[in-house]
Amino acid sequence: MTKETIIKLEKVWKIYKMGKVEVYALRGLNVEIKKGEFVAITGPSGSGKSTAMHLTGCLDTPTRGTIFLDNRNISKMSESELAQIRGRKIGFIFQKFNLIGTLTALENVMLPMTFQNIPYEQREKRAKELLEKVELGNRLNHKPNEMSGGEQQRVAIARSLANNPEVILADEPTGNLDSKTGANVMGFLEKLHEKEKKTIIIVTHDHNLAKSAERIIKIKDGANA
Repeated sequence: MTKETIIKLEKVWKIYKMGKVEVYALRGLNVEIKKGEFVAITGPSGSGKSTAMHLTGCLDTPTRGTIFLDNRNISKMSESELAQIRGRKIGFIFQKFNLIGTLTALENVMLPMTFQNIPYEQREKRAKELLEKVELGNRLNHKPNEMSGGEQQRVAIARSLANNPEVILADEPTGNLDSKTGANVMGFLEKLHEKEKKTIIIVTHDHNLAKSAERIIKIKDGANA
């Protein structure tokens, strides 16, 4: 059975204006990702892969071209429309974890559900379950500065799953971790893909990391390599 397409970028350009200078981050990029795929987007620094991730994750809109998420054209949506879609459909994992330092692990994981107006008891129950899943059931009330890098990244994985998104977007998810801890984090992502059939997209310049994926999309100078 052919898998449905969940994300499609068609001839996408992204041009940033910096004063009188135009910076071409993407130049007609084409990407198609099927539901349940594990894909790595790779390329050297400055190739446009992070820009591609921002567009794929509804964090930005293209200058030209079309982006479809679940067959909906998101290219011209307003920021508030994009925020609603990304809150439900996409979970993010960042290289620097992006946890809120004043909140506990439990509160960090509960936060995305707050924006979807989920009642407190449900938020707390789901956040506890997710932290148990990433083997942090004993760290619920610890703040980020009381945890190791690997633990913080596992909190970030739990947070990315808070609203049960179809797509997990991970930007250099092991970039700030030692190799052993990084391998554990990748193990969690592989489990999400295999057991929960999540669509996983990792953005990386690490070729060894990219090998974990089923398919590699290479970008060079803002276009398909």
